[in-house]
This record gives sequence, C-alpha cells and structure tokens, in this order.
Amino acid sequence: MAMDFSTLKQNRGSFDNLMKEVEKIAAPQQTEGRKDERFWQPEVDKGGNGYAVIRFLPPPQGEDLPWVRLWSHGFQGPTGRWYIENSLTTLGKPDPVTEMNNELWNSGTEANKEIARKQKRRLTYISNILIVKDPANPENEGKVFLYKFGKKIFDKVKDVMQHQFEDEDPVNPFDFWKGANFKLKIRHLDGYRNYDKSEFDSASVLNEDDSYLESVWNKQHSLQEFVDPSNFKSYEELKAKLNMVLASGTTSPRADQVELDPAPSYREPELTVETSTTDSIDFGSEEDESLSYFAKLANDQ
Repeated sequence: MAMDFSTLKQNRGSFDNLMKEVEKIAAPQQTEGRKDERFWQPEVDKGGNGYAVIRFLPPPQGEDLPWVRLWSHGFQGPTGRWYIENSLTTLGKPDPVTEMNNELWNSGTEANKEIARKQKRRLTYISNILIVKDPANPENEGKVFLYKFGKKIFDKVKDVMQHQFEDEDPVNPFDFWKGANFKLKIRHLDGYRNYDKSEFDSASVLNEDDSYLESVWNKQHSLQEFVDPSNFKSYEELKAKLNMVLASGTTSPRADQVELDPAPSYREPELTVETSTTDSIDFGSEEDESLSYFAKLANDQ
C-alpha cells in the first residue's frame, strides 16, 4: 500500500517492520557501459582516503523498504571471458553458479573449494541517500542519489537499529525525524576500500521544515526496479553463459557436467563462501568499480 507523507510522519520513530527485515538477513547495474547518473560514489584522494556525510532516506513512495538486496557473480573464466551477472538467488530461485559452487564445495577437495571461492556471490545493497557533506564534490550536497554499498556498511546500519547496551537507544537511520547522519570514512587497506571507521552521528531531525522533507522524499528513486525479474536473465541463459566462460582449459566442470542434487524447490545454499575468506572486505562499490569495465567487455562477447 502506498504511503503518503502525512502517514510517513505519523509513523516516525516506529521501525518494527524494518527490524523484522533486518532479522531475516544473515548491488546497481551499468547500462551498456554507461554510468548511471542516479548513483553517487564517494571520491577518494591519491592515498585512497575519503570522507563524506550522508543521510539514508525512508522507503520511496509505493515501496515498503528503504533498501533492496542484490546478489551477483563476477569472475573471469579460463577462456579469458568474464561472467558478470545478477544471481537468480536474489529472487529466491535456483542459479547455475550457486549450484555449481555447492557441488564444488561439497566435493571435499581444496582445489574445488578454491574455485568456488573465486566464483562466490557478492552482496550489494541499494538505498536512497541525501548528500549532507561531500568535500570532494560540494555541488552534490543537498541532492538525492542512489547509493550502492556492501555488507560492512549494512552491518553498521543494523547495529544502530538494535539495542545492545543499557545506555543506547535504537535508532532508525532511515527516518527523517529520528534518524541520524552517517559519516562515511574511507581508508585504503590491503588493496581494498575499508569502511571500519565509518559511524552514525547522534539522532537528529534532518530538517524542521516538513515541506523540505516532503520535497526530498518526492525526489527519491525507485528501488524495486533493481530486483525486478525483467532485469535478470533466465536460468537457461545464465547456464549457457557460464558454460561459455568455462568452456576450455579449466579444471572446473561445465555447468551441464555437474550432477546436481534434485530438489522440488530452491533452498538457500549451505555454502557460505561469500564471507568465508573475505569478512574484512566490503564487496560493495569498491570491487564493482574494478569490475565495471570488464562487465562491458563481457556484454560485448
């Protein structure tokens, strides 16, 4: 059911439904190589350091959640071709790469486990944000963008929503009136962007003027389009693409050579290589930036 602004304000401070979604939880596409101008990315200096202040925004009109979750795969096969595709597990459906990875992992051999690690899923969240401070590009300040981020930042969102100590009050960071600004602090560490020092400020109203808040709300972008089934290739298309990428000179089996355990419906894989070796790495925008070029090459193949 679509929510109007007056209902949004009336429900301020209440985020039981968001907490239910957080408790269930244990990234944007390039279009033909062109940059999607709706998305904001923090800029870093030559040393890989960056700073900005953003405000996560409420669900856009007609949508229930202020974020969407997107699983994807990005790896290069022995053919030199790249497999960069959205995973059907995002939609709760079987995906050929996930099925292959399960078989490789469950084989018990370390060589197969290493292949599965290289082909692991990557988790991305997408939310609407307001740029409060962007020293590198001050012209962005006061504007609404989409922001793609990984598990590390989402964990900080989740933590601030949960009551952990007696002197802490849970905060809904997506609330106009009782939310909080997020101070994004980026360091270059071990070859990746590190967000460990990022933190939420104290809870505060974004702006006392409701007309301003409503104008910000009206500028938000749809999130559901990123998980619309039309943006995902079919199982058969993905399997064909996977076989092409793994076609020759590989120790990894082709997707049509793996004997899969038949199941009447999809079940969440037992394999958890997504975080088994990379808990310190946020597979949000930083890795996708390096993959975006290869995504265009993969699409041109």
